Amino acid sequence: MPLPSTMDTGRVRELLDSDPRARLIDVRTPGEFEAERIPGSHNVPLDLLRERRSSISPAHTDPVVLVCGSGARAEQARDLLEDNGFQRLTVLSGGVGGWQEQGAPVERGTGKWAMERQVRLVAGSIVLAGVLGSLRYPKLKLLAGFIGGGLTFSALTNTCGMARLLSLLPYNRTPAQDAPGLLAALTADNAAGR
Repeated sequence: MPLPSTMDTGRVRELLDSDPRARLIDVRTPGEFEAERIPGSHNVPLDLLRERRSSISPAHTDPVVLVCGSGARAEQARDLLEDNGFQRLTVLSGGVGGWQEQGAPVERGTGKWAMERQVRLVAGSIVLAGVLGSLRYPKLKLLAGFIGGGLTFSALTNTCGMARLLSLLPYNRTPAQDAPGLLAALTADNAAGR
């Protein structure tokens, strides 16, 4: 039975309660996942899915719920996985943030800042440097304008080039030796369920 393209927190919780084979796959960076995650979820970062795109195929027909901070990266993951033969995919609308707003439980640990927060820090720092620097070198205000244009484009297209660049930093990347195990949480047949 196909799943809707998105599901709210209540429907995802019902799915997880009613189907022990349903998988909750968090596509955020490992640092974000370590800092805060939905209980029972598995981390399979979007950058890993992109890198291994040609070798990803399902060995199951279990329902898969994709999760990220707000839903944008999970939507990208859904598109990639649909192209690779996954048929029972849905995205948690509102992501981990929406999950928490509905009072659903999260596990907290130690980890890096959420990607959105990293983007705000870098973008804000560049804009501030451009504005302050333009007091001495007037053309630096163009730097602030460039970042503003990039953020506008990001909002209109629901993509983020800066987040994509930040995901390449070492602390946001998946160690290569972890990749097979992480991908197995998504692709392997798990007859026993979660």
